Amino acid sequence: MENPSVPGQLDLLSLGGGNPAPPPAQAPSQQQQNKIAPAQSADRSEICSDLQPAEAGPGDASRTLLIVDTETTGLDPQRDQCLEVGVILFDVPGRQVLAQQSFLLPVETNAAEAINHIPASATQLPQPWRPAVDYLQALLDAADVLVAHNAAFDRQWFGLGHLPPTDKPWLCSMEDMCWPADRQLRSRPSVRDLALAYEIPVWAAHRALTDCIYLAEVFRRCEDLEQLIERGLEPRQLMRAQVSYDNRHLARDAGFRWNEPVKGAWARRLSEREARNLDFPVVPVDPELPMAS
Repeated sequence: MENPSVPGQLDLLSLGGGNPAPPPAQAPSQQQQNKIAPAQSADRSEICSDLQPAEAGPGDASRTLLIVDTETTGLDPQRDQCLEVGVILFDVPGRQVLAQQSFLLPVETNAAEAINHIPASATQLPQPWRPAVDYLQALLDAADVLVAHNAAFDRQWFGLGHLPPTDKPWLCSMEDMCWPADRQLRSRPSVRDLALAYEIPVWAAHRALTDCIYLAEVFRRCEDLEQLIERGLEPRQLMRAQVSYDNRHLARDAGFRWNEPVKGAWARRLSEREARNLDFPVVPVDPELPMAS
């Protein structure tokens, strides 16, 4: 029987067996390096040292996730447009995909076609994108938490153009989730590296639903998913690493970025728990400090 709390499915794509042989993997683009980046090994133990398996109860507020990915005509939401949306509704306790959806939105031009391989002409072909937007709203309503890889990028398109606004909390699987150290991931892993760490084949990049499938498959294999989500949703603030030039590798390996977003500093958003587990001191970023453009 269909779960009455879960909307009916649109654009079904099974994650089970029987899928056709995947096409060869596409090379990642430098312009989209925040989503697909070269693999690097980094010591994550100082941040994740207290991560222990935990189970969520049925009343937890984050039991239903909506995994979200967007493809856009550029990087500036005030000038560019979202032209593709992919989402997967995912049940955390059962590790099950409940529903999934992918559709194009009409645009006149696509300056990022070389990256996402979506011609603007394809977005203008007849297809029921308006009902698809309504169904997207139903999936948003059914979710407790929205998850995206580089959520800071994807969330900014909602409430603009044809995408509905949402007040649901966002969780970033790249920035906020502290993946187990035995997966040998760097502190800000790409979708590709995360999938490969969980032995998930990578067959394509830069299509919205494909990236959502990778995350859903990672979540299905993740025994400590409940605690990763719980920790990932802890309040965070931008922190600046207090390290010398000779010890800058400590900040880099812990996921801090030089000159981004704080000029002349190693900075990263951290929870209090993560800050306590570091091997070097950090201080909150002064809002008066100049930010990189």
